[in-house]
Order: sequence, then structure tokens, then C-alpha cells
Amino acid sequence: METLKRAFNDRRAVVGALILIVLGLMALLAPLLAQHPPSQLSNDTWLHPNSQHWLGTTALGQDVFSQLLYGSRLSLLVGLVTGLIATVISVIVGLASAFFGGVVDDILSGITNIFLVLPGLPLVIVAAAYLQVSGVVPVIAVISFTGWAWGARVLRSQALSLRDRDFVQAAVAGGEGPLRVIFAEILPNMVGLIAANFFGAALYAVLAEAGLEFLGVGDVSQVTWGTMLYWAQSSQALLQGAWPWIATPGLCIAALGTAFALLNFAVDEVANPRLRSERVAAESKPLALKPAGAPPAGDALLQLRHLEAGYLTEKGTVRAVKDVNLEVHRGEFLGIAGESGCGKSTLAFAVAQLLRPPGQVLSGEVWLNGQELVRLPPEALRQTRWKDFSMVFQSSMNALNPVMRVGDQIADAMRAHGVSDKSLIEARVKELFGMVGIRPEYMVAYPHQLSGGMKQRVVIAIALALEPRLVIMDEPTTALDVVVQRSILQEIDAVRRRLNLSIVFITHDLSLLVEMSDRVAIMYAGEIVELAPSHDLYANPLHPYTRRLMNAFPPLEGERTRRDGIAGRPPDLGRVIQGCPFAPRCDRAMTGLCEVVAPLRLEVSAGHVVACHLYDPNVMKGRAEDHAIAAD
Repeated sequence: METLKRAFNDRRAVVGALILIVLGLMALLAPLLAQHPPSQLSNDTWLHPNSQHWLGTTALGQDVFSQLLYGSRLSLLVGLVTGLIATVISVIVGLASAFFGGVVDDILSGITNIFLVLPGLPLVIVAAAYLQVSGVVPVIAVISFTGWAWGARVLRSQALSLRDRDFVQAAVAGGEGPLRVIFAEILPNMVGLIAANFFGAALYAVLAEAGLEFLGVGDVSQVTWGTMLYWAQSSQALLQGAWPWIATPGLCIAALGTAFALLNFAVDEVANPRLRSERVAAESKPLALKPAGAPPAGDALLQLRHLEAGYLTEKGTVRAVKDVNLEVHRGEFLGIAGESGCGKSTLAFAVAQLLRPPGQVLSGEVWLNGQELVRLPPEALRQTRWKDFSMVFQSSMNALNPVMRVGDQIADAMRAHGVSDKSLIEARVKELFGMVGIRPEYMVAYPHQLSGGMKQRVVIAIALALEPRLVIMDEPTTALDVVVQRSILQEIDAVRRRLNLSIVFITHDLSLLVEMSDRVAIMYAGEIVELAPSHDLYANPLHPYTRRLMNAFPPLEGERTRRDGIAGRPPDLGRVIQGCPFAPRCDRAMTGLCEVVAPLRLEVSAGHVVACHLYDPNVMKGRAEDHAIAAD
């Protein structure tokens, strides 16, 4: 029921289902709805639509409306049965060919190629004569027999792509059998494509049957939408003004194709949750952002004012970034740390204006070098991005184009912003390779010829190509070993000092940030709960969450001690959070206060800001008075 509810939340799917239901009822209720037998002859020829004959009559006095109803039976039967048979064959051949590979793939691909070139029309004629079977059975058999190949080819290509994905390889390594892997791992990811294959095969069968009947190749004694077109054309119905005889079967075929296309949207949304989320975001009213205020004073390169960002879902808005106020100075290395799901990546994408639906900036301002980015037109933003600021994505080594040389990919970023001098581009690419520690001969290499660390360096080089003022790095070294991580970070820091870049570096590794960055911001539940110079944060972490986060990393020296991590789970950002978001997990929470009242952001010492009741003088004074009264 939940699946159906999701599917028919889309108005297009509802319209498609209604059209298909109407056509189905026409077929099922034909004996009840038809006022005359479809083949009954009469002297009332060429009648125009009237109360007795709603769509008029044919050249032989047959009722057109009755023929349309009864014709829908065989036409829909041909489409649904043929579509089902062709789809089953396509799925079996396509998945088996892709999954087993080798000889199996060679044989099945060869058979598929043969069937792709088999002529369907001559086969229908030969089969009808050889089988000596009248009606639509030869049409169903031959179209099914020849119509599966194109679907098998498409499904094989998709299955080949899925076969090498990590989740499939993990299932194989876990000992799952071939059938289990095919039906539990690969097939669910192809539901949308399989549905499209069925709808396409079914519509093709209806059109093929109608076309063959229209040409007189099929059994024209049967009543189908195709035979209606054949007899109408033979009798020159248009010259007699009997347009419903030709128009109505054609419109029914067009309506069937429309229903299939619209229903395919529903299947896609059920099979792909991202599409469902994007539709919810697209149908939501765009948020009316308030006009930006005056440009910020001071020398900060990047300034965030009350920035909020999140995701529009069927169950409401998930606020992943809440009321963030933050500055990044010129040449500064700012680190952002926190657990997974605390909003770090959303913050980075909101600053870079790269949030895709259903994500969007909900409110606030992002000022970069005196320019407000949130309200910047798309073309102006495109020109600004990568020239004034750039971004290195999480697991960005996978962002390299596998069929382009890595040097060309760096050059592409430069050409996109107007750099056309080939010698200048080549010199700059060599310089960038030197900056990130890659030998120049690798400029002509493809991504698959590089190690993970080298690919990551290439992506960083792309981000530095136009010498932007700000580079945002979203966990760029997560997939690399600690030795490579440190090497890359040292090179990043050296480039920053050389070019006077500002860097926002996001990671889980707080110990690494403390060593490399000038300041560190700690995020939790979409909020910055502590911000301080890195040495100050390391020596004196104030927020209980920061302390527990730092304690989660074992030291390299000293006695061995047990690490407990942080008990509990982060809060659900889709709900309104009362009080301090860390209160349920905090061992120093004050009952009756922390879970009710949100803490203020307080500057405890120079540049050290924390959002915690423990450092609010008014709160602590009140608690002390309460204890004194209780003691008396």
C-alpha cells in the first residue's frame, strides 16, 4: 500500500492509470456497453453519430462504437501478452549475458544480434501461412519472438554497469549465489528500465498489429483497432465524412501510449527514491529569500550570515544547516569537524551553491569577497565558481572522466573560463602537477593508470587551476591511507601559503585538523557548537561534544586507555529540536534546562566561541542560587 501511495502521489501517474483503466473497462464491459453486435450488418450505412449509433456506422452498416469496444479486447490482449513475453525473455537473456560473461555472454550476445536483424513483417506472413492459425496468435508469437532483442541489449548494458559496483562485489564476496545476486542485488536496481522495456514492447506490439492489419496482412475478419483502420481506409471513410471510423481507433492507440509513458513516471519514482525527492522539491513552492543586507565590513573573504540549508522531503523539511554564522579570513585554513550527518557537507555545498534538489538554501546570506552568492544569477555564478572559489568533493577521485587524459581535464577547467592560449595552458598544467607532487609525464595518463592518491592530487590541481581565492575541501582524503593523507595535506598547506589561498577543510579527523588548521569549527546537528583557534581548542576544548569527539581518537603516545566513543545517536534533523541538541547524549546536561532551552553562543575567550549552558554566567549563577536555596 505504501508503494502504491508513493506511486500515485504523482499526478502524471494518476492520469496514466485513469486512461488505462478506461481502456480496460472498454474491453471488459464491451458486451454491456455495446448496443449492437460489432459485425452485425444493416441497411443504415454511413450514418453520422446519433443517439442510436454514438460514433455512426460503417459502409456495411456496422456500429463503429461497438467495433471500438470489442476491438480494444484483442488489441490490448496483443499488447499486454506480447509485452510480457518479450520482457521476460529480455530480462533472462540480458541479465544472464551480463552476469556470467565469457562464453555465455558471447553466445547470448550473438543470438541477440541475430534477432535484432530478423525482419518481423515477413515472419508474420510466413508464420500465419505455415501455422494455419487465424486471429492474433501468429502476431503475438512472431512479435514476441522477434521483439525481445533490443530490450535484452539495453538490459545487458545496464547489468554490466551494475555488475562491477561495490555492493554487487560485496554480495559475491559474502558468498551469495548467482541467482541471489541477480534477483536481490541487480534486478531491483533495474526495475525502472524493465518497466520501460515492458511498456515499449507492449506499445510496439499494438502498433505492429495495427500496422499489419492496416496493410491487410493479418486476419481482417477479426475486430481490432487495426482492422477498423483497414476497413475504413478500404472504404474511403474520409470521403464519406465518417471520420470517427478512422479517428477513434487511432486515438485509442495514442491514449494507450500516453498511459504507458505516464505510468512509467510512477515506476521510476518507486524504484528510484532520488527521483521522488526531486519531484517533491520541484512541486514545492520556491522559498522567497529576503533581500540581502549590506556587504559585510572587515577583511573577511567569506562570511556566512544566519545561513540555513536543508532538504525538502515528503515528510517535511530536513534542516541540515541551522543559523550558521561564520567568517573565513584571507589566507586562513579553517577546519570543520563533526560526526557523519551533522551537516558539514551540506554547509559546503550551500556555500558553493551546488545543492541539488531536494536540497536548497532555506535562508541566510553567503558573502564572498563582497559578492552575495545565494541570490546571484546562474550565469554569473557559473563565471564566479572556480575562478573566485572552487571545491574538492568527497571521494572526488571518482569525479575524473575515465576516457580523458588527466592533463586535458585540468585544461578543460581553464578553457571554460576563457583561457585559450595553448602554451599558457600547458605551462600552467605542468606547474600545477609540480604543486601537488605529480611528475609531469603523468599529464598524458588516464585516471585508471593512477593510484588513488595521485587521482586525488589531480582533482586538487583542477581546483587550483585558476588560482581561486577560496578552496572548499569536503573530506578529500577520506579514502586514502594516513601516510598519503598527511602528504597531500602538507602539499595543500604549502600551496595555500604560497598563493595566499583561504581553505575550508572538512573532515572527521579532528586530530589532523588541530595540527594543520588555523581555526577549527565543531558542528553538531547542523549547528556550530564551538569555534576556536586550533591550539586553543586542543589545549582547552569547552563543549562536552568537542571533548568526547577528541577523546574518540587515541593518542600516539602515552598509556593505553579505553576509548568509549560517544554514546547515543545524533538527533533527527527532520524534527524540531528543543533545547540543546546534544543534551540527550551529554554527561553534563542539566536536567530541566538543557533539554528545554537552547544555549547562547558565547565568546569565552578571545576567538573562542561555544554554545553551551555551562559557560553562561547567568545560567550558572541561577543554578548556584538554586543549590543554595535547596541546601538551606
